Amino acid sequence: MSKSTVAYFYDQDVGNFHYGQGHPMKPYRITLTHGLVLHYGLYKKMKVYRPYRATFHDMCRFHSEEYVDFLRRISPQNVQEFTKCLSMFNVGEDCPVFDGMFDFCSMYTGASLEGAVKLNNEHCDIAVNWSGGLHHAKKYEASGFCYVNDIVISILELLKYHPRVLYIDIDIHHGDGVQEAFYLTDRVMTVSFHKYGNFFFPGTGDMYEWGSESGRYYSVNVPLKEGIDDQTYMQIFKPVIQTVVEFYQPTCVVLQCGADSLGSDRLGCFNLSIKGHGECVKFVKDLGLPMLVLGGGGYTKKNVARCWTHETAVLLDEQISSELPFCEYLEYFAPDFSLHPDISTKQENLNTKQYLDSIRLTIHDTLKNLIHAPSVQIQDVPPDLLSLENTEEPDPDVRNHTDEVDKRVEPANEFYDGDKDNDKENDGFIEV
Repeated sequence: MSKSTVAYFYDQDVGNFHYGQGHPMKPYRITLTHGLVLHYGLYKKMKVYRPYRATFHDMCRFHSEEYVDFLRRISPQNVQEFTKCLSMFNVGEDCPVFDGMFDFCSMYTGASLEGAVKLNNEHCDIAVNWSGGLHHAKKYEASGFCYVNDIVISILELLKYHPRVLYIDIDIHHGDGVQEAFYLTDRVMTVSFHKYGNFFFPGTGDMYEWGSESGRYYSVNVPLKEGIDDQTYMQIFKPVIQTVVEFYQPTCVVLQCGADSLGSDRLGCFNLSIKGHGECVKFVKDLGLPMLVLGGGGYTKKNVARCWTHETAVLLDEQISSELPFCEYLEYFAPDFSLHPDISTKQENLNTKQYLDSIRLTIHDTLKNLIHAPSVQIQDVPPDLLSLENTEEPDPDVRNHTDEVDKRVEPANEFYDGDKDNDKENDGFIEV
């Protein structure tokens, strides 16, 4: 079988943003990841792009115009002028105002969006954006360190070409923003594996949140307890994904690889190893479907970088050494300087075989309610959100594939449906 063509998106500025003193979200983890990807030589096996930056109108494909305008205008310097808006848009403690916030959103969202366009145009088999995957953001508000939901925006782009998109989320937190957006449609099936119970954020993701109306049975939740390890995780992950693929027959997959499900994560309580987390990525890759791979949570930054580097190698079918290559970031990986240190904790695994079997059987029995995989008649494919024509000379300073340098254009705003996007009648659900 021939190797997949992998497109990798990295903006060199994305790791320079800072949420604030003591905040667990560290965009610098993306810089660390990229450093390892470079020094392992993995970039030579991929098409590497400096990505498109999403515009106001791109963000309004999902979010309300008032909310995106607020993100665009607010800054630490003028925050006093927006006091009333802060609580309305849920910006403050978890989602602080920081310098360059809108630029940060533009970078990670644009990379996911361009990944979707490249998949649609068959320019690659797999598109990777480790800065994306911010799955909590809602139509009208920020949530859980996430301001703009790049996943929803890129799935909307994929739906122009794909009748059925499967979304899989292995972050320790429930993928609530994506589930909510597609709760009423059968065009997207969302599957989330997450910690549930004991007031764990965001508090949603019960097994019986199945979707509603046309989307009934198209939301699948796997609520897990603390301490789950590689072996136990695979006992539930593989059969659930196999069942979902069998019943739904997706034509494209979006995989959110939140690394806070690793053992020893600052905010997590699972016990996955880097290899165990990567096994999920390999399993989904082996489905052989077009695939958008995104980052997400992950708050022990050295382990996030190790994990996503390992998973980049998995996507490329490359074997890389456990001994980290010499690079300017090596001090972060002391004292072991290994790609696969022991990150397990002494935490007891509360996920019994009986508990996981009952979840698996419930999901299997529920999916039997699907008569067949839904189909859609697309009479006329809407134009791509960004142009992929090669009409300008390559920039020697950009590590792009020499024969594929994209023309970046600001898209026209005809994709923004003003009548429907701000009426708040559907509470953030998307009708597709």
